[in-house]
Amino acid sequence: MTKSANFSVFHIRKWYLQIEDTLAGETGAPADGDPLRKIVIAASIHNPFAGRFVQDLSAWIEPSPELGREFGRRIQEAAQGRAIESYGKACLVGIDGEYEHGNALLTNPAANPIRDALGGGKSWVPSTGKRGGPGAVIDIPLAHKDALYVRSHYDTVTAQFSDGPNRDEVIVCWAFATRGRLNARLGGLKASEVKGQDGLY
Repeated sequence: MTKSANFSVFHIRKWYLQIEDTLAGETGAPADGDPLRKIVIAASIHNPFAGRFVQDLSAWIEPSPELGREFGRRIQEAAQGRAIESYGKACLVGIDGEYEHGNALLTNPAANPIRDALGGGKSWVPSTGKRGGPGAVIDIPLAHKDALYVRSHYDTVTAQFSDGPNRDEVIVCWAFATRGRLNARLGGLKASEVKGQDGLY
């Protein structure tokens, strides 16, 4: 069933926001500095390609920057003035859709406005996705937004949506973190040493 657009060319059924603040590690060791805030912002979007193969997905890719700008606005709101150091993205595709349909909304046209909202982001955004139904769980990878070689910022945030995706929906997810793992101690490049020139260091 075709649903009328209510956000640009997209029909969005629902926006989701998940926030968690971690004040101590798994063994109870206190945070080495500020608590770690992880934020997941997601949108449940009707998939007009569900149930059929479509070669050209540009009808979704080309307007996806408008989605990116809204995700960017929402992360600024959710961060409440905190700087974002890490990001990641994912898609959860209803079972009548293809994994490729979700990926169409995670390409650079959609990602660049989010980078802009964060004040820049030099590194590629770690990504994952899968097909599933309501209640499916997805683990979203995180990495430093300006330098992939910062080991302390390799992390994951888990998201679950009790009422989606429907068979003909895609849930697009973006995840963010305000710092690296608590008490990270595996060496390597420190966040304070990032040059942010090429997305690696």
